[in-house]
Amino acid sequence: MRRPRLLAGLAGLALTAGLLAGALPAGAAEPAPARAAASPAYTWKNVRIDGGGFVPGLVFNRTEKNLLYARTDIGGAYRWDQAGSAWIPLLDHVGWDDWGHTGVVSLASDTADPDRVYAAVGTYTNDWDPGTGAVLRSADRGATWRRADLPFKLGGNMPGRGMGERLAVDPHKNSVLYLGAPSGNGLWRSTDSGATWAKVTSFTNPGGYQQDPTDTSGYNSDEQGIVWVTFDESTGSGTGAGATATKTIYVGVGDKENAVYRSTDAGATWTRLAGQPTGYLAHKGVLDAENGYLYLAYSDTAGPYDGGRGKVWRYATATGEWKDISPVAEADTHHGFSGLTVDRQHPGTVMVSAYSSWWPDTQIFRTTDSGSTWTRAWDYSSYPTRANRYTMDVSSVPWLTWGGNPTPPEQAPKLGWMTEALEIDPFDPDRMLYGTGATVYGTTELTKWDTNTDFTIRPMVKGLEETAVLDLVSPPSGAPLISALGDVGGFRHTDLSAVPPMMFTSPNFTSTTSLDYAETKPDVLVRSGHLDGGPRVAFSTDNGANWFAGQEPAGVTGGGTVAAAADGARFVWSPEGTAGVHAATGFGTSWTASTGIPAGATVESDRVDPKTFYGFKDGTFYASADGGLTFTARATGLPAEGPVRFKAVPGKKGDLWLAGGAPDGAYGLWHSTDGGATFAKVAGVDQADAIGFGKAAPGASYPALYSSAKIGGVRGIFRSTDAGATWVRINDDAHQWGWTGATITGDPRVYGRVYVATNGRGIVYGDTAGTGGGDGGTDPGTPPGPAACTAAYTVQSQWGGGFTGQVTVRNTGTAPLTGWKVGWEYPAGQRVTQAWNAAVVQTGTAVTATHLPYNGSVPPGGSTTFGFNASWTGSNPPPAVLTCS
Repeated sequence: MRRPRLLAGLAGLALTAGLLAGALPAGAAEPAPARAAASPAYTWKNVRIDGGGFVPGLVFNRTEKNLLYARTDIGGAYRWDQAGSAWIPLLDHVGWDDWGHTGVVSLASDTADPDRVYAAVGTYTNDWDPGTGAVLRSADRGATWRRADLPFKLGGNMPGRGMGERLAVDPHKNSVLYLGAPSGNGLWRSTDSGATWAKVTSFTNPGGYQQDPTDTSGYNSDEQGIVWVTFDESTGSGTGAGATATKTIYVGVGDKENAVYRSTDAGATWTRLAGQPTGYLAHKGVLDAENGYLYLAYSDTAGPYDGGRGKVWRYATATGEWKDISPVAEADTHHGFSGLTVDRQHPGTVMVSAYSSWWPDTQIFRTTDSGSTWTRAWDYSSYPTRANRYTMDVSSVPWLTWGGNPTPPEQAPKLGWMTEALEIDPFDPDRMLYGTGATVYGTTELTKWDTNTDFTIRPMVKGLEETAVLDLVSPPSGAPLISALGDVGGFRHTDLSAVPPMMFTSPNFTSTTSLDYAETKPDVLVRSGHLDGGPRVAFSTDNGANWFAGQEPAGVTGGGTVAAAADGARFVWSPEGTAGVHAATGFGTSWTASTGIPAGATVESDRVDPKTFYGFKDGTFYASADGGLTFTARATGLPAEGPVRFKAVPGKKGDLWLAGGAPDGAYGLWHSTDGGATFAKVAGVDQADAIGFGKAAPGASYPALYSSAKIGGVRGIFRSTDAGATWVRINDDAHQWGWTGATITGDPRVYGRVYVATNGRGIVYGDTAGTGGGDGGTDPGTPPGPAACTAAYTVQSQWGGGFTGQVTVRNTGTAPLTGWKVGWEYPAGQRVTQAWNAAVVQTGTAVTATHLPYNGSVPPGGSTTFGFNASWTGSNPPPAVLTCS
């Protein structure tokens, strides 16, 4: 877990052209906030894994009990649901074009108005993310958001992302916010609750520390910038209209010689704190205003993976005295300090984490006397035997042991790693949570620490799904879903609603890059992935329950792609490195170099003929009829740029679908029925990035197709039940999950079920309420069909001045609708402000909604829906009559 989480970055490299265009300048006019209910045709849930990625920030609101937020580096933000003991995702509305906004570099919860929350978003500051950063603001705890685009990038998945928080709200005059920017962009301020932002020109140190100035990618060489902002609430008064702005503000800077600055005039002027320690970066600055102490956790690097030395200092705000209160001497550290929290009920109680202590474990320190003395979460009783103050109970997420049985003093599960988020509940001294590289841990018995009584630490991560999904298969028998994931390898799910007991082991890949099963013998599986030193390929004969390693040819450096013959007797592997494509009979004990196909090609198998394999690279399609030993070039003229993925249809020899390309070249979906000799581009599909198959619709013989695509100018998850002739979008604007281009598959046993890969929000699956087939699209110019439809109007949710509505259009005739139009009159002056899944126009009180290209065709007895946001004043009665034609 020491390496950077570059999974989103690798995806981003393939998406650097043309995804984020037309960004608004900071403070420009913006549309109304997006509110969209889940489509009634589909319900969306996460396949449960629980965690799986780095949680660098936890933020409690200090005026409302149980109001808690979490931020992740690539998977969005979450709010804690106390009643359900689970996390609620808040940024699933982030769409394809704004995928970088799933990286959250900072969160701020407004103490004066707890309904307000802010998120600073953006994944990379280098060219991996082509878009700029933004500050999202919500007045309903993250249910809906407005956005202020920034003229620079933010780095939720960059070095230093565990420092912070970089975003802060004035606890008194809550219209004032500060944001610390990276890349030499300095300190920024908003005076209108995050709607517009301007640089604080009086703050002149941009924070120039670079993790590795020689890194030409711009990842480790980016300047850290301003890394945290802390208000001294004792220097302001009131809240609301009569409040006075907080006068004293502390700012942490990515500068080892000048790490801490202060303003005593509400941000008008700034000075470097005199006498401060040098040679370190201040990861956190937490103020105990009651006792007048600013606590600072220092490390010699930015983290979150490195840090070899650290200190903890205390600054007396009234006298200017600095005191080294480090829990251990600098010479005895092999780690930096980062996680830092104060018990607000007992401010002399402080905790700090040794975030970069990889071996044998992380360490957490606690003081109850403002740093004069410290105790540790664990000590040695007699090396290598450890005496822990705590017990780890991971029964709810058993894979957190990683299947390990380490030699003492290591333990499984670990107390943690990358522990940069550490917070004591401001209302409950017994509740403490901390983030790691894979989960959120916590306890509700923390004060037992002080009486040397054993307390229990458990995962507190339900609902927070943060895996990056690289491949998915849903075999026709056995487990319904088997996954290939970044960082945690992958899982076999026999129950989508239950956390699996363990990830893949024997071997345990750091990331599994490719996965396949034998179509006619689905108990036979193969996977490939990354592992330092190899082996990088593994096999299973019991549907993925157990695995064993294969051999690998010389020159392999990474997993690449792998394919299993339909009968499970042969395999073809295209690993990363210089080895090139290889074929094997049996379970990889001996590999033979394939000929006629270039190294690095993507490989797949025919799902009927056990000797037929396929490959693709740089616009050329290849096929083999002898088990992968020799390939011949077949179709050309396919996308030569951008990522391309293809699959063979189960039960149909030589039937292939290929998706991919790049915005500045060939891009879309292609179909071949002759084993790749020729491909026809599918009309009406603007772009497609993944293709998968599921159970055929009732009455249909061809599998349902699923694609992450752009059709009719709209990005989304689409389904076709007529071999690609027509398509319907099955997700909605509230369920987009950023980038979904890695892989997609339907379920061969459940019609309508689809598994969607995200890059940081785990595996999402959708189920349809209906079982009828024939859904599809229509060309924009197709005239409407006969008037054989009805429309039903409902209010999904309502708030002060606004509401979300939904209309269901149902075909009540015997012939298919080839288009539809719905109309109504508003009785109380309501105004539609935004719509999805229909073109909606309002003139006066009259509203007209017309189908879009992808949802105009509705079969007899079928239905489709569209939604909208609208405003209201006084009352919000529904329209008396809806017309449908």
